[in-house]
Amino acid sequence: MRKPRDIDAELEALAAKAKQLKSQKIKQLGELVIATGADELDPEVLAGALLTAKASKDAKSREVWKSEGEAFFRKGAGRKLASAPPGDGGGAGQESDAGATG
Repeated sequence: MRKPRDIDAELEALAAKAKQLKSQKIKQLGELVIATGADELDPEVLAGALLTAKASKDAKSREVWKSEGEAFFRKGAGRKLASAPPGDGGGAGQESDAGATG
């Protein structure tokens, strides 16, 4: 006879994993802000810039921003973000997601 699945335990494990992934994402975004030097901006200015970028429908502007972001990671500035050991939540320098704004 098959052992019944413990759905509650599976849901708890999934919730814990989701929480860990959210924490990792927050940490990576903070590392990105610091690596770009944007931590020197007032929080209001940074928030305004991000909201403007998110709301922008201008494909040309987004393409320019994406190119600048890709160049940032190519020149190695994002390397120290990606060089953290896999278990500690490092890796904000992943190029495939680095240009995404929403």
